Amino acid sequence: MTSEPELAPAAPMTENTFVATAAGNDDPPPPVKGLRRLMLWIIPANLGIFMLWGAVPGILLPQQITLAFGDEGQINVANLAIVSTIGAFAAMVAQPIAGQISDRTRSRFGRRAPWIVLGSLAGALSLIGLAFANSLVGFIIAWTLVQISFNFAQGPLSAVMPDRVPVRRRGTFSALTGIGLMVGAIGGQIVGSMFFNSVATGYLVFAVFAVVMLALFVVFNPDYSSRRLQPEPFDLVEFLKTFWVNPVKHPDFFWAFTGRLLLYTGYFAVTGYQLYLLQYYFGIDHPETIIPILGLLSLVGIVISIVVSGPLSDRLGRRKPFVFASAVVVAVGFVLPWVWQDITAWMIMTFIAGFGFGMFQAVDTALISEVLPSAKSFAKDLGVVNIAATLPQTLAPGVAGLIVLAFGYRGLFPVAIVLGLLGAFAIWPIKSVK
Repeated sequence: MTSEPELAPAAPMTENTFVATAAGNDDPPPPVKGLRRLMLWIIPANLGIFMLWGAVPGILLPQQITLAFGDEGQINVANLAIVSTIGAFAAMVAQPIAGQISDRTRSRFGRRAPWIVLGSLAGALSLIGLAFANSLVGFIIAWTLVQISFNFAQGPLSAVMPDRVPVRRRGTFSALTGIGLMVGAIGGQIVGSMFFNSVATGYLVFAVFAVVMLALFVVFNPDYSSRRLQPEPFDLVEFLKTFWVNPVKHPDFFWAFTGRLLLYTGYFAVTGYQLYLLQYYFGIDHPETIIPILGLLSLVGIVISIVVSGPLSDRLGRRKPFVFASAVVVAVGFVLPWVWQDITAWMIMTFIAGFGFGMFQAVDTALISEVLPSAKSFAKDLGVVNIAATLPQTLAPGVAGLIVLAFGYRGLFPVAIVLGLLGAFAIWPIKSVK
C-alpha cells in the first residue's frame, strides 16, 4: 500500500448524503478510524469466515459423513451432494435477505456491525450443533443453519468496500480482501486436516475463531451512526425481483454476476472436491497427511499473484485483463491432472491454479463494487452478486458429485476448464470497468 495522508472523517450519514445519492463508482465518506486501519483489519475478518468455508465443506463435513455412513464412496458422494446442495440454496437466499435487513438497519453502530456480530454468534452455535449430527437429516438441518447464520455476517461485511473505500484504492482493498479469503480457504483446509480424526474439536475451534475475528473487526473499525437515515419503504415484490439480475436494466451488474458465478464454479468444482479426488482418483490412503503440503503450494501461488495483481490493477486502472489471464492460467493448471493421473500433477496444478485464481480474486471484488447501482442497497445487491461466490464454494461438492456419478472423476477437469473460460468472456461486455 502506498503511503498517503488520511482524510478527515466526514459528517455522519443522513438521508441527504452519500447513501441517498451515490452508486458503486462514487467515493464514500472516509472511514471513522481511517482507511489504513480498515485495510489492516479486513484480512483477519475474512480469515474468520473463510477458514471455516475452507475446512468444513471440503474436509470436515465429508469426513464426518464418512464416519457416520461408513467408507462407501458412492454413498458418501451422494449424501454429501444432498447436504451441500440444500445448504447452498439456503446460503443463496440468506445473503440478499441479510443485505436487505442490513441496508435498512438504523443503529448507533451503523448498518453493518450488528449483523456481523449476531451472524457470527449464531453461526458458531450452529457449527457446534453440526458436531452432534449423525444422520442425513441432522447434517442437512445443522449445515443449513451454519450457512444461513454466517451469511448474515458475511453479507454485511462485504458491503464495507463500497461503504467506506474510495474507488482509487479498491484494487488494493480487493487484494487484501482476497488474501483473507484465499488464505482463509486454503488455511482452513490445512488446519481442518489437522482435525481429520477429531471433527467435533475442529468445529469448535473454527467457531470460536470466527466470532473473535469478526468481533475485533467491528470493535476496531466503528462505523457512522445510521440512526438519522430515512428508511426506504419495503416492497416484497421488488425485493423478490432482486434475485433476478436484470440484464437490460443493469447489464454490467448482470455480466459481473455471471462471470463470477462461472469462474468460481469451475475453480471450486475441482479444488473443493480435493479430499475425494485424493482418495479415489489418485489412490492416496491417508490424504490428511498431504493436504497441508498442497495447501501451502496453493497458498504461495495465491498470495504472490494477489499481492502483485491488486495494486497493479489500481495503477493501470484496469480489471478485465487480470480476469482473462486468470482463466487461462487456471485452465492450464487443470489440464495437468486431467491428462496425467498422478499426485505430482495435482501438486503442480495446485500451485498454478492457485496463482491464476489469485489474479482473479485480487480484482474481482473491486470490479463488482464499481457496478453496484445504489448506495441505498449496497449490502442487498452484494448479497445477490455474492451468490455467485458463495454458491459455487458450498455447492461445488454437490456439482462435482453429479459430474463424478455421471462421468467419473476425470470428467471434473474439462467441465471446470470450460466454465472458467466462459466466465472470463462474460466479463467482456461490461462497459463501466476497463
